[in-house]
Amino acid sequence: MTSTTTSFPLIGVDIGGSHITAAYIDSLSAQVIPTSLKRVRVASAGAAEQIFISWVEALAPLVEEIPIDMLKIGIAMPGPFDYENGIALFKGVKKYDSLYGIDVGKVLAERLNVPRTTIVFLNDAVAFLQGELTAGAAADVNRAIGITLGTGLGSASNCKGKVVDVNRAALPFLDQHAEEYMSSRWFQGRYKALTGQEIKNVEELLHLAEPALKNKIFDEFATNLAHFINDFIADEDPEVLVIGGNIARTWEHFMPQLQVQIINKKVIIRQTKMWEDAALVGAVSIWTEKIEN
Repeated sequence: MTSTTTSFPLIGVDIGGSHITAAYIDSLSAQVIPTSLKRVRVASAGAAEQIFISWVEALAPLVEEIPIDMLKIGIAMPGPFDYENGIALFKGVKKYDSLYGIDVGKVLAERLNVPRTTIVFLNDAVAFLQGELTAGAAADVNRAIGITLGTGLGSASNCKGKVVDVNRAALPFLDQHAEEYMSSRWFQGRYKALTGQEIKNVEELLHLAEPALKNKIFDEFATNLAHFINDFIADEDPEVLVIGGNIARTWEHFMPQLQVQIINKKVIIRQTKMWEDAALVGAVSIWTEKIEN
């Protein structure tokens, strides 16, 4: 650790569909300490053993630098997951299925040789919004909603009090669920339907597609997203909506069309300020609240 860290060396962790990111979080400034950042690719469709090896590879160097009696780890984890008990419930979601039914908290504690009580889990969408409320794009408001657009669709709100996962990805939308229209899978499917060719991700679409095709796909995406957001805003009545995830990096390609179609013009729509740091900071929010109290 460096001299810039506080006496409370928190470890924030973000589990993604293809990676794990971990870092020390300064509990007073709510900032990631850049020199501590660890990022390791994870074969999320692989065997449980492969997954745990990658996770431990990222976490062990950080854990080793902290005295056990000061250790506090917060992990932002996608669902379905039993966050209170640390048990994986992934099934048929094409990532981490091999962990189904495993006590992830227990396994990590054993492999890192730390007490199980030092590890807490938080929904990744909740962690994202909590991070933005703490030190990001929603830090200046009281009521906010957040969505993450990437391999999946995350959604969270604090408009009823505490930050909660509202799981709007599972809501019926057109002829499927919302996530099928607001994730990278939709871009891949739409590009293939229009061209007969496959792409790996949205970045590849931007690189390969002719301007007219690119605009058509992003305009369709913006229309779908606007319908989704209009319902979300109507249900929660936020002051601010924060949009994160990798698809948010293509902001200029969908935001102008999206803004036109938003019904409630009082709601401010902001791109994430913290990007991946939001989930890392939000993941340790349980610990920082205990420290403050």
